[in-house]
Amino acid sequence: MPIKKRPVSPRQKMINLMYVVLMAMLALNVSSDVLNGFSLVDKSLQITTKNATEVNQGIYEDFDEQMKANPKKVKEWYDKAQVVRQMSDSLYNLAEELKVLIVRKSDGKDGRVDSIQNREDLEAATSVMLAPGTGRGRELYKGINGYRDRIIQMVTDSAQRRIIASNLSTDVPTSVRTLGKNWQEYMFESMPTAAAVTLLTKLQSDVRYAEGEVLHGLASNIGVKDIRVNELNAYVIPSSQTVVQGGKFSAQILMAAVDTTNRPTIYIGGKEFKSDRGIYETICSRTGDFNLVGYIEMMNAQGELVRRDFQQKYTVVAPSATVSADLMNVLYAGYDNPMSVSVPGVAANQLQVTMTGGNLTPTGEGKFIARPTQVGGEAVISVAARTEGRVQEMGKFTFRVRKLPDPTAFIVYKDDQGIESHFKGGKISKQVLISANVLGAAVDDGLLNIPFRVTGFETVTYDRMGNQFPIVSESAEFTERQKTNFRSLSRGKRFFISKIKAIGPDGVERTLDGAMDVTVN
Repeated sequence: MPIKKRPVSPRQKMINLMYVVLMAMLALNVSSDVLNGFSLVDKSLQITTKNATEVNQGIYEDFDEQMKANPKKVKEWYDKAQVVRQMSDSLYNLAEELKVLIVRKSDGKDGRVDSIQNREDLEAATSVMLAPGTGRGRELYKGINGYRDRIIQMVTDSAQRRIIASNLSTDVPTSVRTLGKNWQEYMFESMPTAAAVTLLTKLQSDVRYAEGEVLHGLASNIGVKDIRVNELNAYVIPSSQTVVQGGKFSAQILMAAVDTTNRPTIYIGGKEFKSDRGIYETICSRTGDFNLVGYIEMMNAQGELVRRDFQQKYTVVAPSATVSADLMNVLYAGYDNPMSVSVPGVAANQLQVTMTGGNLTPTGEGKFIARPTQVGGEAVISVAARTEGRVQEMGKFTFRVRKLPDPTAFIVYKDDQGIESHFKGGKISKQVLISANVLGAAVDDGLLNIPFRVTGFETVTYDRMGNQFPIVSESAEFTERQKTNFRSLSRGKRFFISKIKAIGPDGVERTLDGAMDVTVN
């Protein structure tokens, strides 16, 4: 008997249509740029995973060699390493299998993980991981939990245990709306193929990282107790010997055992370092952050070479002192005021310097140009430093903003050696006066050396009756009329240069007070 098809209600048709529209919108929202980003992240994770795998393989090979040389001593740690290998490869291979299944579901049976075609497919991951009865999500969830719980028991360092547990966590975040989804639904439901593959690649990277941490711990146990010691010393190793007020002093306190009859061989930068007591000293000729990197080698009681790597970061800062004069805290508006900023114990590249009331431009290590904008106001320079992974405020420095002082005018001429000289008033030879062509101006008081551009001036001479003869120049140069007038002046004759107009680096034109008094000699 044929089954009669139940008619679809208008409400159900509307729901179906809305679902189709929603899926289309989701597909449109997964832009090609986002999918390309997943591909880039996936490739980066693959490189990281490959490097970690090679390092881990090297440790396994070292275990094999040491097992052949001394099975009695190595067997305990060798067996544990093999368990770690089996556990890690099992979860790693499961993730790889799921990647292949998702890509083939998306691209067909010939799909390749390294060349995904339908990266935006939202159904492939859902089908492989969450399909009723055949979904593999639950299997992956159990695999991750089992591996995490076993692997962290083999890690002795509490910080590394927390990192591994966090990397391999299967908790559903509480900070987002999950609508009651379990872990596998949260991770893979309606997830684009490219994103699902990237998540599984990250899992593989986390597995190799956890595997490596355990292997390093197991390898370090071999031969550690076989080195004979005859002297114990207490050491305090500070993270920094310079602490800024408000900062944190951190130091590691430990007991170190040494064999004074068998000094280790120290290598720094790949070269052997000769020292009877292992004291390294160097002259710090440059400022900045540095890293002392090397390794130590010594023979244990069985005649085997034991190597341990080391590194120590340190910072070199320039000698600095702060001198404050309350009456001299002045910046000039519209002018490039050179500034030097330093904090004792902190490298220049770790400083954050800002300014209000103007612009601050860095010009070098600890060097800045401050250019305030408003005359009569205040400019505040704030200094902060990045120390111990945080930014700490070091202080605020307030400067009064003043207009540039008026310059002093002078006649530019060349002396007998052809060197440019400046005549600022008084007696001048007629020959020098006639040879001079330009009137200049500058602020030059021993602290500032700021040139100004003269835009005009007036020369005033007097006849025998005391009548004035003013002649105006509309530039910095003496006019032909003015020079002709100079030629007619007799020895001892006096004249004045006045109404001098000049423009400074602030762009403000000003007329200088007073006049230059000149007597022809």
